[in-house]
Amino acid sequence: MSGIILVAIALGLSNFAAAIGIGLSGVDGRLRIRIAIIFGFFEAAMPLLGLLVGHRLAESVGSAASYLGGGLLIATGLYAFVRARMSATEVAGPTNTGKLILTGAALSIDNLVVGFALGAYKVPLVVAAIVIAVVSVGMSLIGLEVGRRLGHSVEQWSAEVGAAVLVLVGILIATGAL
Repeated sequence: MSGIILVAIALGLSNFAAAIGIGLSGVDGRLRIRIAIIFGFFEAAMPLLGLLVGHRLAESVGSAASYLGGGLLIATGLYAFVRARMSATEVAGPTNTGKLILTGAALSIDNLVVGFALGAYKVPLVVAAIVIAVVSVGMSLIGLEVGRRLGHSVEQWSAEVGAAVLVLVGILIATGAL
């Protein structure tokens, strides 16, 4: 369970960063609700899809599943770190529903791979989806408020922290510590 929570936090940090960017331009209650629903949906749906695929593959992969799952988390974390460094200058975010849906989907593409990795590790599907969605919604709402209050300083590093946590969880899974 601790692995699911750590992964959920790491995945939620990308939403946290995006929400800070959106929060910089100001948000009202309706926008907060739309962001929470859209980000939460994609954060739960993508890993759930990956988890379903991962569970099926885990049966054929056998004992190498933890190495494969850990390696995928490490690769995803490294990719997220590179992506975060390349887009470090982006600040403002979308506020209309169509752009929020695209943003939510884009932020969750890596969750498909993370879900696959967790599925290979044989994590319970429903529990993982619920934990990831709840953490994502919470972190998105917090990010909106942080963005509104603090500005650019926190946004700059949250994606990198999320990437580092993914790499750490991947290492722990691959080595059997989780």
